[in-house]
Amino acid sequence: MGNFEKKTAEYLLQIKAIKLQPSNPFTWASGWKSPVYCDNRKTLSFPEVRSYIRDSFSAMIIDLYPQADLIAGVATGAIAHGALVADKIGLPFIYVRSGAKEHGLGNQIEGYFEQGQKVVVIEDLISTGGSSLNAVTALRESGCEVLGMVAIFTYEFKKAADAFTAENCKLNTLSNYSVLIETALKTGYIGQEEVETLKKWRLDPSIWGINK
Repeated sequence: MGNFEKKTAEYLLQIKAIKLQPSNPFTWASGWKSPVYCDNRKTLSFPEVRSYIRDSFSAMIIDLYPQADLIAGVATGAIAHGALVADKIGLPFIYVRSGAKEHGLGNQIEGYFEQGQKVVVIEDLISTGGSSLNAVTALRESGCEVLGMVAIFTYEFKKAADAFTAENCKLNTLSNYSVLIETALKTGYIGQEEVETLKKWRLDPSIWGINK
């Protein structure tokens, strides 16, 4: 799958879905200070990139999970990508909300599915893994068999890796933080002096702003 990683990183940098600003950090919703910000929703606005992600996801799923009965997208960032992939490989599609609706049918999972169906979950971004694994739990509790999750990008936080291991959920991604930094350096997007800052941030992002 290595051929996906570099090309995906190049696309994300090219369309500025990922921005690297070591000298002018972003503030995440969690309050963390970060030299990097990822907004994979932007990929939907670029047909070439959107199609590449759809085709790469499809190839990955056919290769790794040929027994899949169903594709599930995690709301809201992965709904569109999930639907595109399901259409490409000819499988039914559902999506999973962060929580049950407070009105109507009160669904957390939208769409038709049956207990026992084998599901591949599609996500746009893996940070700590909490919200992504919440979707996995909801599917399992509804009687689905989750084969694994595929995502566009992961920050490769140890916390996320440990969480996926604890939940016995396989994770495969089109690209990751290590490849992103390598690609950004090779293409001149960042300089060598900024690489060390970006590497240090990932080791403990919760305190990076404090120690900066």
